[in-house]
Amino acid sequence: MQFIKYSGLSARQFDLSIGASNGYTLRMSKNRASIGSDVIENILRTYPDLNVVWLLTGEGPMLKSQQEDEILDFDNLSPEKQKEIEQIIEIKIKERQREELKVLLREVADEIGKQGN
Repeated sequence: MQFIKYSGLSARQFDLSIGASNGYTLRMSKNRASIGSDVIENILRTYPDLNVVWLLTGEGPMLKSQQEDEILDFDNLSPEKQKEIEQIIEIKIKERQREELKVLLREVADEIGKQGN
């Protein structure tokens, strides 16, 4: 919600820009719910200047351009934030592996189908 306010967008405009359903952001905010990694990915693709660490943890500057060429020092984050980031990374890696496996299985199935003809 902070970024939406900063960017001058309405919640509806933001939802549309990231491919979320109408009212998604307001529902997540109202219920203090976690957003899915796919939505986080869409947000970061749509708004590449948004600082991923700020988006995930609320720490640091909101925008990459606000960083003074600092590199995030992961070791200086609290253990809780480190664990949170590691869990998100692990989930994203598993999601990508699953997608790659599906593609590979489709390719193998197609190849087997071609050999059977």
